[in-house]
Amino acid sequence: MADYYELLGITREADADEIKRAYRRLAREHHPDANPDDAASEHRFKELASAYEVLSDPTKRAQYDRFGPEGVMGGDPFAGADGFGDIFETIFGGSGPFGSGAQRGPVGPPRGPNVETSVTIDFADAVFGATVEVSGRTAVDCAVCSATGAAPGTSAIQCTGCGGTGEVRSIRNTLLGQMMTSGACNTCGGSGREIAEPCDICKGDGRVVTDKVWDVDIPAGVDEGLTVKLSGEGAVGTRGGPPGDLLVGLRVRPHDSIQRQGNDLLTYLDVPVTQALLGATVVVDSLDGPEEIEMPRGTESGSVFRVRGHGVPRLRSRGRGDFLVVTNIDVPEKVDEESERLLRELAEHRGESVAPARDGFMSKIRSTFS
Repeated sequence: MADYYELLGITREADADEIKRAYRRLAREHHPDANPDDAASEHRFKELASAYEVLSDPTKRAQYDRFGPEGVMGGDPFAGADGFGDIFETIFGGSGPFGSGAQRGPVGPPRGPNVETSVTIDFADAVFGATVEVSGRTAVDCAVCSATGAAPGTSAIQCTGCGGTGEVRSIRNTLLGQMMTSGACNTCGGSGREIAEPCDICKGDGRVVTDKVWDVDIPAGVDEGLTVKLSGEGAVGTRGGPPGDLLVGLRVRPHDSIQRQGNDLLTYLDVPVTQALLGATVVVDSLDGPEEIEMPRGTESGSVFRVRGHGVPRLRSRGRGDFLVVTNIDVPEKVDEESERLLRELAEHRGESVAPARDGFMSKIRSTFS
């Protein structure tokens, strides 16, 4: 265990003011609010709190100086406290250096809840973006009382629970001594005002629930399962509280012939065996329109032709993926007699062995009358 004096960077002759100043400086530096997700800083902050707990108490300090850490085997200085903010309320006079302590004055009406809904969009709209309408039920300000919650002609009065401050405070004993904590008043919800005569329409809530339609801008490049957030478009809070957010989950209708692979679009093209053997220029439909594909002679099944920059726009950066055309050589199961004759001549010309011809019905008739 590190020496408490070394932790605070002070000498053993330091007085109470020096100890407090050292702790204030180091606690600000290692406070978790200033070092989010930093386990080392959080551990150091706890060590500093332990050191200050001991060295700021004359009796514990004397025991520590004489017997070392074993002489002051105490509990966790954070036990019984709600968090780091309670300690800073004692040390820094009511609020943490990073705004985590208790706030003075009315806290204000609470923020409204988020509204969650979903919408199904076309494949092309997910690729290129679109504006779609989304409907749902949400809370809006009551027009009769102008969101105050008070009946027309009346007004709210000072809260009797908190005296208009919007918060209530309590004191409890901890290892660091008495600590004061505060929270929003349950009577007025933090507004500091009570409703003596509630509005008949909203029953004092300051809001009513109704159907609403939103125009939602869908950015280009979204995919199935993503959520679009419209800040401040959710339900309003009680008695004029700020609104929450609108969260729209996205579902995408599949395309008839085009698939998505990351930022690339992919389609399969059936190619006649003659075009695969001899080469051809074919036209393929993409989301950008018709695309000409130059297939060389001897194209095999599974060959990939890439049209660059005609895929999906990258959602958080510039540029687009590619449009991929994958060939599938279409070998017919049946051919007419003339085609079979030509194919057999080709096989004979190439010296390739093929299955013998099967006599068809017309061949038997011709042989009968010949």
